[in-house]
This record gives sequence, structure tokens and C-alpha cells, in this order.
Amino acid sequence: MDTTTPGTLDPHQARARLHELTVIDVRTPGEYAGGHVPGALNVPLDQLERALPDIREAAERGEVLVVCASGARSENACRTLAANGIHTATLAGGTGAWAAEGHDLHRPEGTRKATWGMERQVRLTAGSVVLLGLALGEVVHPAFRLLSAGIAGGLVFSAVTNTCGMAAMLAKLPHNRPAKADLDATLARLRSS
Repeated sequence: MDTTTPGTLDPHQARARLHELTVIDVRTPGEYAGGHVPGALNVPLDQLERALPDIREAAERGEVLVVCASGARSENACRTLAANGIHTATLAGGTGAWAAEGHDLHRPEGTRKATWGMERQVRLTAGSVVLLGLALGEVVHPAFRLLSAGIAGGLVFSAVTNTCGMAAMLAKLPHNRPAKADLDATLARLRSS
């Protein structure tokens, strides 16, 4: 079995097998609260290392499906898990594809209005900084155009490495962490599943 390349389940396959999968959602707590695959446990990507022993135990009991908004973060998480000897699968297209196929997304009781998805936040931030750099470059000083060039370079780097530094920074903002992720409670649920 190849443990370096994550397996992939499409939303139809995942829904049919949901009762036998342990689902780990690696999005921010805000994104998770906005809607997640039923039964998914929130282990934010930046907390994955801490959860390794419990995810390993879950993988020994059955298949683990890793989920994010589009599949990019979950693929990165699967590679990290594979590097630690844990074979997992990812949901093709993430929760976006899940919802597009008409499957329900669950929300925790009492959650407030949904937070924008991380990719949407990155697009808004990147576009705003590019426009700001161009505008300030015209009005104040041409050197401000370097802001736009820096964002362009960051987007190219992000695409080539399939990582996103801007998303990592945005994930730390308060609206993406409406309540501190209770990783201890999540790990306890993971152990008992």
C-alpha cells in the first residue's frame, strides 16, 4: 500500500461509507462551524502534529477521511500523516463538492453566521492588496507597486508548492477562531470513536 499518496473518495463514495469512516476536518474552527460533513471532528491543520497519536489509533481501527474546503489542505494533511506512517484518504473537492452534490453540512448548535471559506478570504485579501499597491503606486509613490508584485509572487509560490502562507496568517484572525478549538475534547471523541 502506497502511504505517500493519499487515497481519494468522491462525495458519493464518502456519503455511502460515512458510517464506517472517521472524518477529520482540518479547516479552521470558524470554517468548521460554518458547516461540515456530518460526524466530522475538527482538528485544525495547525494542530495536526498534536493529534498524530490519536489519528494513528483511529486509522488502526478503520479508514480515516480527511476533509477541508476544496481538498488542497486535506491533501497536505494526508501527506503529513503519511510521513508519520498513517494512511488516510481525502474527500475529492472537499466540503464544497459535498454541498454541491446536495449533501447536508452540519453546524454546531448555537453557531453564529457562517465565516467565509479560507479560499474566499485569501482571494479578497490578495485582490485588495494588489489594488491598494496599484492605487498607492499611482497616487503616492511608484514603489508601492511592489506590494502588488509581492502578492503576485506569493500566489505563484502558493500554486507551485500547494501551500498558502496568506491562509495560514488569516487562519489566526479572531473571526476564523470564533471559539478556541477544544482540541482536547475533539481528541477524546476521536479516541472513543
